[in-house]
Amino acid sequence: MTHPQPLFRTLLLIDTERFSDRDDVQQGYLRRMLFGIVDRVLLRAGADQSLRRREDRGDAVMELIDPAVPLTELLRALLKDAPAELRAVNRLAASSAQIRLRAVLATGFVDIDEFGGWVGTDVNNACRLLDGDQLRDSLRERADDFALCVSESVHAGIVAHDHLGIPRDEFHAITVPTKNGRMAAWLHGPLPAAPPTPLQPPLRHPQSPAPVGVDFRGTNHGLVANQVQGDITFGGPGERR
Repeated sequence: MTHPQPLFRTLLLIDTERFSDRDDVQQGYLRRMLFGIVDRVLLRAGADQSLRRREDRGDAVMELIDPAVPLTELLRALLKDAPAELRAVNRLAASSAQIRLRAVLATGFVDIDEFGGWVGTDVNNACRLLDGDQLRDSLRERADDFALCVSESVHAGIVAHDHLGIPRDEFHAITVPTKNGRMAAWLHGPLPAAPPTPLQPPLRHPQSPAPVGVDFRGTNHGLVANQVQGDITFGGPGERR
């Protein structure tokens, strides 16, 4: 039986927006663009193939990056080079081939098991940030094609210190609800607009009770000026009021 051997790694997760809305040919194209963009951005940060391990998720990639690659270099590349790569790719692409990406940069401990799978709470948490509504909404609302979220550990260790090319004022605190509780993180760029408050239905005044009807089965002998003249008969013969 093998025992877990967690290793400290940088985690980069990148997902393609609206991938499942495309047909098979378009999906194949988007995957080639995704892999090319990620490779070029990581190479500029100094993370060549020997310093990272990739897991293919179809419409997304997960990268385990050796801690020898500085987080400052990774963040600078994500903030500058990733948007530039997307602009270059989308500039000449048809509308059906436009690619937009959302990304999460985190750190933590990961165990690679005997099946090649990645195991660890930090991996799970990074995936939850990637799937969070705030990051999805942020990409949907912004004009450019890239949205980035960093974990609390990345913010505390790097972003909060305002390194060159990593302006801390451009990151905003968010809280991501998960099935295991709320998770703190930091979103780069404007926060998505808050959802509109649902309108309250108008208050309904209680209706006055309907007037009690009279079971009138008899006859009257004249109605003059809203007054009944003569006898009114209820029921059968011989019953007069």
